[in-house]
Amino acid sequence: MTDTLAVTDGRVLTPEFDVVRADVLIDADAGEILEVAPDLAGDADRTLDATDSLVMPGLVNAHGHATMTLLRGYADDKNLEDWLQEDIWPAEAELTPADVGVGTRLAAVELIRSGTTAFADMYFHVGEVVEAVREAGLRARVGHGVVTVGKDEPAAREDFAESVAVAEEYDGAADGRVRTAVMPHAPHTVGTEYFEEFVPRVREAGVPLHFHLNETETYIEEIDAEAGVRPTEYAADLGLLAEDTFVAHGVHLDDDEIETLAERDTSVVHCPASNMKLASGMAPVQDMLDAGVTVALGTDGAASNNDLDLFDELRDAAMIGKLAADDAAAVDAETAVRMATAGGAEALGFDSGRIEAGANADLAVVDLESVHLTPEHDLVSHLAYATRGSDVRHTVCDGEVLMRDREVLAFDENDVRERAQEHAEALVARAEE
Repeated sequence: MTDTLAVTDGRVLTPEFDVVRADVLIDADAGEILEVAPDLAGDADRTLDATDSLVMPGLVNAHGHATMTLLRGYADDKNLEDWLQEDIWPAEAELTPADVGVGTRLAAVELIRSGTTAFADMYFHVGEVVEAVREAGLRARVGHGVVTVGKDEPAAREDFAESVAVAEEYDGAADGRVRTAVMPHAPHTVGTEYFEEFVPRVREAGVPLHFHLNETETYIEEIDAEAGVRPTEYAADLGLLAEDTFVAHGVHLDDDEIETLAERDTSVVHCPASNMKLASGMAPVQDMLDAGVTVALGTDGAASNNDLDLFDELRDAAMIGKLAADDAAAVDAETAVRMATAGGAEALGFDSGRIEAGANADLAVVDLESVHLTPEHDLVSHLAYATRGSDVRHTVCDGEVLMRDREVLAFDENDVRERAQEHAEALVARAEE
């Protein structure tokens, strides 16, 4: 017998961005949407009430470092280079597998509470990340972050080899909800010889790649000084750019680089809050969209944001997109919401980001009964400019209810918070010894 779930009595955001009154019938065993139509409650074994609510695709946080929730508020108000070298990298050198497990669970609760059903994670101790994802019920694309600068040749080669091995080991974990990628940190933090050695093997294996690209002018200057070209051309020459590659930031892309990304069908994950906080700059999002580049949204880590609420991020994306383009019509409400849903799903290679038959049953149900969501002239506008993560009432991923009436089901939130506080304090104490 198939276990079916119906999300009932609400309004639904369609792939065409219409809002219609309908129920959503889900095959919970397969994690798939069966039908979107009125009056489906009688066809389901279980129901989830969406009265006075909007059913939308689950949000996709397409770039981040979940464990950095433990460093939220630890080192603020610095530029990226100083922040990393003086604070973050020393702290990360002290991370234990247990820290990663606790930090990822804290992130998972925050993601679920704010309607995010899928995320990408570049970090370390990936087995702990995978276990947290499995327990939470989320969907994720994960990978081991590679940094070879400052390491001798054996250690650098071992680091890249670990990223490949991790991608092979964990792909398809958590009943298929976990997918993997090889994740070299960035062109300027990984030696050319290691790209030349490992990327052909990664391409032959058909494993996606994810890395930071053009985040700051300083990093661009480093590659230009070393290779004589800008980072995007450098990455293209090394075979890093392809349809299954997604890169983070893309803050300082020129027209030629945008054209290269479009030609290679490489997705860009825009992280506006982190880029603003670290004064990295304003990404040319509308130019990328106009060129046909798939643009997704990510929060980056909570140490540089400082939260994982993707509704905040899509509002920031719409606002700063207009400022960067000097055009109030740029990165409009529908575009911003699409980036946070279908754009992220496309970048990560998930059949999510839309509510229609055959898609993954990844949904967020937004409670519309709030002062800041009144009146209702345009609900898509509300999603882009007024909705908060705290407005999410239910979260569903892969057909399973992860949060019902604002109660996260997989974890005891108080226990997660207490353990995170303990681990964060101990981590910082070790880093500052």
